[in-house]
Amino acid sequence: MNLLVSRKEKSNKKSGEGIKVPHTLVIISLIILFVSIATYIVPGGAYEKVVNEAGKTVVVDGSFKYVENQPQGLFQVLQAPVQGIIDGAEIIAFLFIVGGAFNLISKTKAIDFGIVNIVNVFKGKEILIIPIITFIFSLGGAVFGMYEESVPFVAILVPLMLALGYDSIMAVGVTYLACALGFSSAMLNPFTVGIAQSIAEIPMFSGIEYRTIIWVITTTIGTLFLMMYATKIKKNPELSPVYESDKIKRENLTNFGEDKNCLTFTHKIILSLLALCIGIIVWGVLTQGFWIPQIAAVFLVTGLASGIIGRLSGDEMADAFIEGAKGMIGAAIMIGFARAIVIIAENASIIDTILYNLAGVIGKLPSLLAACIMYPIQMFINFFVGSGSGQAALTMPILAPLGDLIGISRQLTVLIFQFGDGFSNVIFPTSGILIACLGIAGVPFGKWLKWVMPLQGILFVLAIKFIIIGSLIGWA
Repeated sequence: MNLLVSRKEKSNKKSGEGIKVPHTLVIISLIILFVSIATYIVPGGAYEKVVNEAGKTVVVDGSFKYVENQPQGLFQVLQAPVQGIIDGAEIIAFLFIVGGAFNLISKTKAIDFGIVNIVNVFKGKEILIIPIITFIFSLGGAVFGMYEESVPFVAILVPLMLALGYDSIMAVGVTYLACALGFSSAMLNPFTVGIAQSIAEIPMFSGIEYRTIIWVITTTIGTLFLMMYATKIKKNPELSPVYESDKIKRENLTNFGEDKNCLTFTHKIILSLLALCIGIIVWGVLTQGFWIPQIAAVFLVTGLASGIIGRLSGDEMADAFIEGAKGMIGAAIMIGFARAIVIIAENASIIDTILYNLAGVIGKLPSLLAACIMYPIQMFINFFVGSGSGQAALTMPILAPLGDLIGISRQLTVLIFQFGDGFSNVIFPTSGILIACLGIAGVPFGKWLKWVMPLQGILFVLAIKFIIIGSLIGWA
């Protein structure tokens, strides 16, 4: 049997993988090298920044001036990852807490047996779970800006996706990717639409009708992409880019596949506690302003309570927590190195220079072409400025009045910002949340990028079409 598997694996490597995808750290390191070289070429520049009425720091259009360049030498570049880990401390701490707490819950076996029950309920119609979960998470991204909150759900859904016959990539797809789809085409997202519209000085959440149509179409296409991939993997698991790493996870789940009556009363209490945890997180985000520390605290309490209810000893709980946290070390390092890319560009004062020159290019183009070009430009800026609200504060004060001069409505400018900020989050290693989700799922960035690029191409073309339609109908 092992020989047969070995031969199949060799065959897959020859026919399916093609060029070997570099390690995530190698990819990020090459980008760091490229940006560090750019600091010697791109001149320094800065916009004047002020605090607006909403308390947001925004740039002043027309205030750009060149400043002394600060090329980043070898010593500065080597320090950047350390500073990146410091700057990313909040999300890294979140990963350690969630990883440890989830492993605590997993040790009680409640999740394993709960998954067996779900699989039995959906037996023969497993594919129905994909659109249900995807639309729920996409709606969360579209309505209240759900994005960071997707991280703990990845950990919950990895074993479920594997038990249903899919892979770890699907767990990231129906959670993180779904949130990104909703985030990109949001109707009511306060962190992108709300802030961008307020800076552009147009009515808050106006244009909701067109945005809702965009959200439905975008989420439907993303769901179909996931369902087609899930069907393919269901038929032949070896086609999965993460087949090898998922084999061990599948073997662990197989031990529970035949135990249909092992869901004890204790397991039910723990699963109810986990459901309550999710409910509290959703309630807290929507009404209490919960952020990463609060979500982590809720998960930590849930993990500890589950360990006690599951009758784990103090030592068992400690070992389980540390084991789960250790599994997040790789993702934590990637987040620090990815953040280093931005730190190098910021220290060299080249981000504002890039934005100024890109805006100058847009201003010389016809309005329809300029609108289409603004989209990839926003994507480029998003590589360096991962925060949606931060990117809005940086670009909207410049691009909104620029759009007025060349005939692009401010409503359309906000939509272009949404597309550029949201869709590209699923392909840029500078997105800490993407790296965190991939780390939890055990999916290498390179393999994820190769998997998601076809969908990214579809979304790019779709976004251009939405922009053209908005321009032609005079959407404002």
